[in-house]
Amino acid sequence: MLIQPEKAALLVIDIQEKLVPAIDQGERLVARAGWLIGACQLLGTPTLFTEQYPRGLGHTLPALTALVERPDVARKVHFSAVAGGCLPKHWQDRGQIIVCGMETHVCVLQTVLELLQSGKEVFVVADAVGSRTEENRRLGLERMRAAGAHIVSREMVVFELMQQAGTDTFKTISKQFLVGEQP
Repeated sequence: MLIQPEKAALLVIDIQEKLVPAIDQGERLVARAGWLIGACQLLGTPTLFTEQYPRGLGHTLPALTALVERPDVARKVHFSAVAGGCLPKHWQDRGQIIVCGMETHVCVLQTVLELLQSGKEVFVVADAVGSRTEENRRLGLERMRAAGAHIVSREMVVFELMQQAGTDTFKTISKQFLVGEQP
């Protein structure tokens, strides 16, 4: 199944100030998540940020929330955004959830497993998720794939959301996100 613009939403999990420095290649993850968020905004994809225990871990990086005109941020103490009741009611009609963030083997994993249980089709952006160790990132991705999640790249997401070349949107995305060196 392809990602369909009218069914898709982007969930950005716990890319927080005090957690990023502990993540393996954390700055690279932030750059890639920013790329994905920016492209999704141009494509009109609804976006939600979650924050795990912000009092201890800080808030979502301002550079990421600044990419969204009116960012929705849900705070949680549950590792899963689903168990934490973070998903807005207006996302009920969104059958496809694109997921990026951290940590792959904890909050991302538990959220994805519960999204799948609730009947959502889930696309985990492998080049925009991270953990404190590469092994935990890899194991988290393997478990999500085995459970039925689609493991994708940022470009796969963007090209599926665009659906075709030759449009003004394609030209804008190509210039801003696809030409030159990517993070």
